[in-house]
Amino acid sequence: MLIQTRNDGFVHPLSSEITPQSAYEDRRRVLKLMASGAAGAALASWASRDALAQAAPAPGKLAALKGVKSTVPGAQTMEKLTDYKDATTYNNYYEFGTDKADPAKNANTLKTAPWTVEVEGLVKKPGKYGLEDLIKLSAQEERVYRLRCVEGWSMVIPWVGYSLSELIKRVEPQGNAKYVEFVTLADPKTMPFVGSRILDWPYTEGLRLDEAMHPLTLLSFGMYGEVLPNQNGAPVRIVVPWKYGFKSGKSIVKIRFVEKEPGTAWNKAAAQEYGFYSNVNPNVDHPRWSQATERRIGDGGGLFAKRTKTLMFNGYEPQVGQLYAGMDLKKNF
Repeated sequence: MLIQTRNDGFVHPLSSEITPQSAYEDRRRVLKLMASGAAGAALASWASRDALAQAAPAPGKLAALKGVKSTVPGAQTMEKLTDYKDATTYNNYYEFGTDKADPAKNANTLKTAPWTVEVEGLVKKPGKYGLEDLIKLSAQEERVYRLRCVEGWSMVIPWVGYSLSELIKRVEPQGNAKYVEFVTLADPKTMPFVGSRILDWPYTEGLRLDEAMHPLTLLSFGMYGEVLPNQNGAPVRIVVPWKYGFKSGKSIVKIRFVEKEPGTAWNKAAAQEYGFYSNVNPNVDHPRWSQATERRIGDGGGLFAKRTKTLMFNGYEPQVGQLYAGMDLKKNF
């Protein structure tokens, strides 16, 4: 159902992928334990993740959501896909916990039906879209994108959805709309970590309008030929493949068009570590670790997995590099 609404009386709400200092210190402690010979204790959390992976549903257990192969330049890769079990048990979704295994354990409480996404702000046609109507706005495509996280790990996932630009063109942004803000559901009844001090809830993210309009920016409803699992951002999320994963907001309930750069969750939490743009740039290190290399989840080796060179814009430079022509990408990180 599509319900046209007005924007009178709009009030901005309160405010992946920062690693909390406590978690960072825990990782350093693990390395010290391993150096001292206590490897078994240090790897216990990895064993628990492996157990979860074995128990995770394989493709075919959730409702099918197929898409035709996308012809958008850059939307396909010949790289090996990440196993479904890895992609669904090693996640960042802080509303359900800060450990990578937490979302798979806790996100079963998320209620994804009924679901609406409200489009508001500087658009000529604001409205509320029921999930079914949102899915029907454009033909579903399958796109195989790399996902690179700021913590140094990556995946290759077959997403299902369509270019966000299809929705943007339909709602007709006004001339003074310069940015698009994405708001994630923040329901303490179904998301046990909402209310924690890690972030200013709800989780918000944002893109420049031209970034949001780029054909690679995906409004996604599925992965691996199925609807999205809860822990991966069900029932609808954004996927921006040339940026670090925390830029791709999950479980979206509002899309807001604004004139000024919106505040984003991790930038507000730690501006010195997480800039607004957050493009994958191996030449700009995180203050606490290098971004020059990455490890592919599922390739084996755990903490000792072979690392590969990180590519500029996550390998999508030919498609998106022109968006940042003339910008200082170390200043605008």
